[in-house]
Amino acid sequence: MEYIILIVTLVGIVLGADLLLNGSVAIAKRFHVSDFVIGAVIVGIGTSVPELVVSFFGALKGNADVAIGNVVGSNIFNVLGILGLTALLFPIAIDKKNMTFEIPLCIGVSVLLTLLAFNFFNGTPATISRIDGIVLLLIFAGYMWYSIARDKRESTPIPPLTEGANDKEMQCLMPVWKAVMKVVVGLGILIVSCDMFVDDAVAIAKSWGVDDAIISLTLVACGTSLPELAASVVAACKKNTQLALGNIVGSNIFNILLILGLSSQVMPLVSADITIVDYAVMIAAAAFPLLFGFRGKIGRVGGALMVIAFAVYTWYLIAG
Repeated sequence: MEYIILIVTLVGIVLGADLLLNGSVAIAKRFHVSDFVIGAVIVGIGTSVPELVVSFFGALKGNADVAIGNVVGSNIFNVLGILGLTALLFPIAIDKKNMTFEIPLCIGVSVLLTLLAFNFFNGTPATISRIDGIVLLLIFAGYMWYSIARDKRESTPIPPLTEGANDKEMQCLMPVWKAVMKVVVGLGILIVSCDMFVDDAVAIAKSWGVDDAIISLTLVACGTSLPELAASVVAACKKNTQLALGNIVGSNIFNILLILGLSSQVMPLVSADITIVDYAVMIAAAAFPLLFGFRGKIGRVGGALMVIAFAVYTWYLIAG
């Protein structure tokens, strides 16, 4: 029965992602927002709701390992697993703005989280304090303001539709109410399906005797990242790789700055079981798009290397 539930929830996740994606694109295009910002801000935030729920309630229950491990594990899976798989399907275009701002910012906040977790600034035992969390939230607010303001400044008017308009142009004709309904329904299906998937996967893993720390870094982290996986693969299949890239980069920035920023306001996050190796892999994963994208795209070779790196890291967790 558990395996049937897994299959049904996976179908729900893909369906929800497709609705969320179509509705978000339709709304954002009316405001002349670029594909990357749609992915980073709208789809990125929407698909990160499961991480927010898991980490927030993990902090509320005093389980900082779940709150932090979920974010660290999700960020690793987002880049190495999801972006790598997406690049295997279709090479991902990376422009100069991605290389000079968004990707370096993702690397920077990953390094900042590591410094906070290992007391570089406050000297207290492995604690992300409320003050640390406020700093993360302020950086997030600045990132959101800059991204939207820059995109608005650089946007160009959408030309009138012509006969033979492509799918993205046709989405501009979708009524706003219909687009909003797609976003709401899609997000609802994603959250419910993801929650059921994680609960079922964890129950199966515990029945096999898998350790809680491994569950939080792998099954829970990967499970809450299924919306990102579904949204990125759907976007790639529609040849919208900038949206797929924005979804991953935006989700990772959102996970660290907003999710841990809010979670630390519930109670200071003290994590002993998330090791320096886990943080180092997260930072390295954030740097991979910069490493593989210097020629303007992440090709299939880069995607394959990222997927292999994720497999090696997962093997390390299980074997260790």
